[in-house]
Amino acid sequence: MAKQTATAPSSAAGMTGAGHHYAIVTDGGRQYRVMEGQELEIDFSHLPAGSELVFDEVLAVSHGGKLTIGKPLVKGATVKAEVLGAEQGKKLYVQKFARRKNYRRRTGHRALATKVRIASISA
Repeated sequence: MAKQTATAPSSAAGMTGAGHHYAIVTDGGRQYRVMEGQELEIDFSHLPAGSELVFDEVLAVSHGGKLTIGKPLVKGATVKAEVLGAEQGKKLYVQKFARRKNYRRRTGHRALATKVRIASISA
């Protein structure tokens, strides 16, 4: 009976995402893993559609399988994004209730967000 062994991919290639150009940026207390051309929603800011947004707090950059990690930031690295506009998130319901008091309240909330498209990653 032949013994079969599973071959695991190289840990270096799996961790860095070989061939992918990406960066990890921080904005508004959150960290985002971004790639060129990706669209994402960030915390709302008063920016007109079509303007440019620059993320200068870059924690890590991967290019061609080579990962550069900052201490705490990567020096000289920036990520430029184009603002697509403001959007509202899905509705969240908040309910208050007190038993035996005939007290019930239900309100809704829709958070604002700014949608951006990542234009370039420079290291």
